[in-house]
Amino acid sequence: MASEKENHVVNGEDEEEEEKMEQFFALLRNFREARNRRKHELIQGEQEEISKKKKKKKNKISKLGDDGEKSSWVPSFEWEDFTAEIEFRRPSIIFPPSFNNKQEEKKQEDDGLDLNLTLSPASS
Repeated sequence: MASEKENHVVNGEDEEEEEKMEQFFALLRNFREARNRRKHELIQGEQEEISKKKKKKKNKISKLGDDGEKSSWVPSFEWEDFTAEIEFRRPSIIFPPSFNNKQEEKKQEDDGLDLNLTLSPASS
């Protein structure tokens, strides 16, 4: 009789362990399924982004022309475009005469040395 109780207790413990193992493996399956679902969601998201980029690129190409080339419109200019008088909103900047005089004074002060470089034939 003692052996029957022990067998029954052992069998009860085995059943508990089996239930725990089944729960554990069920958790593992659920984790894997969740991981795979998330992976597929990410892959689909990336594929959608790529397809959106391709659509944008196709739209840009279709704006350029049917063949993906730029439109055939070429700007044309007439000679009058370049010869017309241009009117500025503000007068152009002209240095005051005092500025020009200061530069001439500096040239005169440096008379001690001739800083102008000239090419002359070498004297032999």
